Amino acid sequence: MKIKDGFILKSIAGTNIVVPTGNNTVSFGSVITLNESGVFLWERLSNDITEEDLVTALLSEYSVDKATAKRDVKEFIEKLSKAELLI
Repeated sequence: MKIKDGFILKSIAGTNIVVPTGNNTVSFGSVITLNESGVFLWERLSNDITEEDLVTALLSEYSVDKATAKRDVKEFIEKLSKAELLI
C-alpha cells in the first residue's frame, strides 16, 4: 500500500496537515492532522510498503512495544483508508 498521488503533507504553524492537490481539492472533504509518528509513517507510505514493514519501522524508530506499534499502525492505516488516501 502507499499514499495516492495528489496528497502531500504540509507543516502549517507547527501542525502537520494532509493537503489535497489538483482534482483532489474538490472531492476531499476532511482535514487530517498528523503527529510526529504519523508523519514518520506517512513518509514511509510514499513507497509501496506492507503493514508489517510499517510496524518494523516504527519499532526501530521509537521506544514502543510490538503490540502498541501494531495497534498504532492499524489505527493509522484505518484512518487513511477511511479518507481514501491509500492505494
